[in-house]
This record gives sequence, structure tokens and C-alpha cells, in this order.
Amino acid sequence: MNITLRIWRQQNPDDKGRMVSYGVEDISPDMSFLEMLDVLNEQLTLGGDDPVAFDSDCREGICGMCSLMINGLAHGPEALTATCQLHMRHFAAGDTIDIEPWRSDAFPVIRDLIVDRSALDRIVQAGGYISAPTGSAPDANATPVARRDADRAFDAAACISCGACVAACPNGSASLFLGAKITHLGSLPQGQPERDARAGAMTAQHDAEGFGGCTQIGECTAVCPAGIPLDMISQLNHDVLSGLTHRDHQ
Repeated sequence: MNITLRIWRQQNPDDKGRMVSYGVEDISPDMSFLEMLDVLNEQLTLGGDDPVAFDSDCREGICGMCSLMINGLAHGPEALTATCQLHMRHFAAGDTIDIEPWRSDAFPVIRDLIVDRSALDRIVQAGGYISAPTGSAPDANATPVARRDADRAFDAAACISCGACVAACPNGSASLFLGAKITHLGSLPQGQPERDARAGAMTAQHDAEGFGGCTQIGECTAVCPAGIPLDMISQLNHDVLSGLTHRDHQ
């Protein structure tokens, strides 16, 4: 099929940027969205133009690098799917497809469709860790974990840190990401020593990075490729308030 692409082009963070139209032909519906962009870039390179800069790595839906706004939707029209797992069969011949980077003050554009998402890394660095005693490795069964807690931690750990929740949120909040990271460790016995401090430190870093506040709109869960549930934000709020209460009583 033949389609038209309207793609955000921006040479550097200081460039104003603009949408540029390109036509691509003979696109197979079995191609992934990123393979289609590879075809476009081959076409641009052969024509002497600069290829479109976009992020990708594993192309298996687990690394979160392939983050794009497609027709105004984070990761495109297919629910619970990263951009690299989106296929061209979800579009029709003759379609015009708008492709943009994540839009957030906390995610400055580096070039074209690539944004700097290191703010998410700094949130994790602020408290996303546990105490690790030195010495020999403990026996695997030395610390029992209830099945319900293990399942909850596993669901939270599925977050791939892509930032779709931020891109979809009208407030630009990363609370779903933050809730997943805090719930992951806070659900396990190993995560209890730093639980109060973790919630406070990571939330403070979230706010310092310029992310907005959460008003429970739920757009984040609608686009999350890992299916992180909204109640992990409730867990985040619980842990933050619990930490403040314990601090006030010390």
C-alpha cells in the first residue's frame, strides 16, 4: 500500500521544528511500523536527504525505546503494544499518518523523534533500590514471599519505562511509572527497610524533573504497553502518606 507520513523534524533541541510530509510506496501490511520507517529512511538516504532519527533497540516490545506518538496516540492505535510491535495492517492504503515525539517538558527533544528520557532514570536512582547484605548469597527460600505479593511485584516489574503514561497524561505526570517502581519493591520483604524513604525520595525527584501531578484521569493506563493498572498510583499515594506519618512520629 501507499501512504503519506507527516513526521516531526527537528535538528537539535534549539531548533523550532516542523512537520514534514513524505510519501512511501509498496508498504506491506505485514511490516512493523519501525520497518516502514526503515524503508522511508532508505528512500531519504538514497535521495541525499537526512534520515529521520528515531529510537529503537530490541524491537520485541520489552525495552521501551521505540516511543512515538502516532496519530495522537502513544504507541499508536493497537492497545497494549509498543510501537515496534505495531504492524502496518492497522492502517489502510492512502492513509496519512502523523508521527511525533513524546510531548513533555521533562522529555526534551534531542532530534526528530528522539527525546531525552533520562528523567525516568534519575527517579529510579533516587530510591529504586533495596538493602543488599554482604556475605554469601542467601538461600532462595530463606525469605518467604506470599503468592499475592509476588504476583503484585511481578505485575509492577513489567513496566518498561517507555514514558507513554507521561505522553498520554494531560498533566504530563509520570505517576503510573512511579507507582509501578514503588509497588515493585514495596510489595516484597526485601523492599521494606527503605519503603518510606523510597516513596518520598522518588516522588520528590519526580516533581523536581518537571512532571505534572496526577488527577486520576486514567489516560496513562489506556496506552501502557505493559498493562500497569491504575491502582498502583493508589499504592504510591499510600506509601508517600505512610512515610510522612512515620517521619512526623519519629
